[in-house]
Amino acid sequence: MSPQSDSSPAWLDDEAVAAWLFLAPALLLLGLFVLWPILYLGYLSLVTGSFTQAGVQWVGLKNYWRLFSSPDFWQVIGNTIYFTVATVLPSLVIPLGLAVLLNRNLALRGFLRTAYFIPSITSLVAVGLGWRWLFQADGPINGFLANFGIDPIPWLSSTIWAMPVLILLSIWKQIGFNMVVFLSGLQTIPVSRYEAAELDGAGPWQQFWYITLPGLRPTLVFATVTTVIFTLRSFEQVYIITGGGPLNSTNLLVYFIYEQAFAQFDFGYAAAGATLLLGITFVLVYLQLQGFKDEPP
Repeated sequence: MSPQSDSSPAWLDDEAVAAWLFLAPALLLLGLFVLWPILYLGYLSLVTGSFTQAGVQWVGLKNYWRLFSSPDFWQVIGNTIYFTVATVLPSLVIPLGLAVLLNRNLALRGFLRTAYFIPSITSLVAVGLGWRWLFQADGPINGFLANFGIDPIPWLSSTIWAMPVLILLSIWKQIGFNMVVFLSGLQTIPVSRYEAAELDGAGPWQQFWYITLPGLRPTLVFATVTTVIFTLRSFEQVYIITGGGPLNSTNLLVYFIYEQAFAQFDFGYAAAGATLLLGITFVLVYLQLQGFKDEPP
């Protein structure tokens, strides 16, 4: 081999070239459908206009200033924080408990697993229509409560009760998926660990705390990240059930972006909100990954 070839960059050797050739299709698709839309979104957030023959006008950070100076936007941020916090924790704790229970040899275990998983593969639009019927003023829920002498509750027209209905729906929708994820994680933990712990006198709670949870660390990372992302991008339940009302009390960030873009046709303003949502998602995912980082030996 000539000295010139020895001094060539590492990325030009045969293995590196072959690797780049195999990666090229995936990198092209990622660039086209992920990187370019993100860059274009950032551009849209810095302009305003109708995006027709009139063209657009560069406004810099004015769209972001409009967001931060808008009381409606801060109400939407508060609604989104409330919705996310109230949804994520039960959407992890309940499936984890179900997974631990259904990981044992129980009667009808297969049926129960299927029953809990079905909501996660059901159309959210169809489910939203069903829940809107259940919780309407003369719906089955109030009819059931009337049997106990409880007056009808204005679930969907109350600023107090409308958000809990959306939260309950979101938790119900995510339980099945997270349960299956935790079940797969539980089956990777060696049974010998539990047998050794039982011989040492460890009870069920001690086994769960010192064996199950540490063994589920990678699964918890995945379930937490996907649940937070699913919750932050919630749109269908708001669109179908409440439309952001009453009095903007259930207007979440994604629905706010949709309204600004496709009801007000203020695409630059909507793009600024979408860019903030993207940034919030990145920050939350990063913090979660840091929080679940393996401790040094």
